[in-house]
Amino acid sequence: MKQLLLFDIDGTLVRGGPAKNVFQDALVRIYGTAGPIDAWEFSGKTDPQIARELLREAGLPDDEIDRGLPRLWDHYLVGLEAGLREFPMELLPGVSALLRALEALQEAGEVALGLVTGNLARGAELKLGSAGIRLSLDVGGFGSDHEERDALPGIALTRARSMLGRSFKAREVVVIGDTPRDVACGRAHGTRTVAVATGSYGVEVLTATGADHVIESFSETEQVLRLFLPEGEGRAA
Repeated sequence: MKQLLLFDIDGTLVRGGPAKNVFQDALVRIYGTAGPIDAWEFSGKTDPQIARELLREAGLPDDEIDRGLPRLWDHYLVGLEAGLREFPMELLPGVSALLRALEALQEAGEVALGLVTGNLARGAELKLGSAGIRLSLDVGGFGSDHEERDALPGIALTRARSMLGRSFKAREVVVIGDTPRDVACGRAHGTRTVAVATGSYGVEVLTATGADHVIESFSETEQVLRLFLPEGEGRAA
């Protein structure tokens, strides 16, 4: 396998769903408050980071936050699974065709596919499943692994080495996401980065992050594949 492609989920592959409302409900049930959740920026953060930020803003100390986290995640995941049955995630433009093409390349031994997402691993599985995406979670870094987003590519690379039986050099890895934090976590590990403007950030903001490539969407499958593969040296916008 020549390349390891690590995808973000929300705003990159899918959108919508009930996660924010479910998250708010779980916070109130466990801690009695969701903090300033209506005005809070979620994009590119891990679920534990978001919870800690909101609860600190509400005045809770870290030790109290930490004690409640296991129960928070239990409530959140039960609620998310139930909510997704009524409000499933929606595939973003071009994702279905792109994943079909990448699965063929994976079968041919050209690429390996994985995830780097702030979602808890089970949350990632539920969200992707609701949209009909069956990416393996065996290679990935998740919010349930570490609170800091920048740590997640390293975790994914360790799992890739274990599952696939080989190490990937940094420039053989592509981190793909829709936020400046996605780009930053890839750059922290020296990987290549592709930013897609299908979330909360436009092309201009994403270009300023120093991403290797910035694209409007995944709609042009062949163009996107060229960016992921070793020969893809041009920039698209």
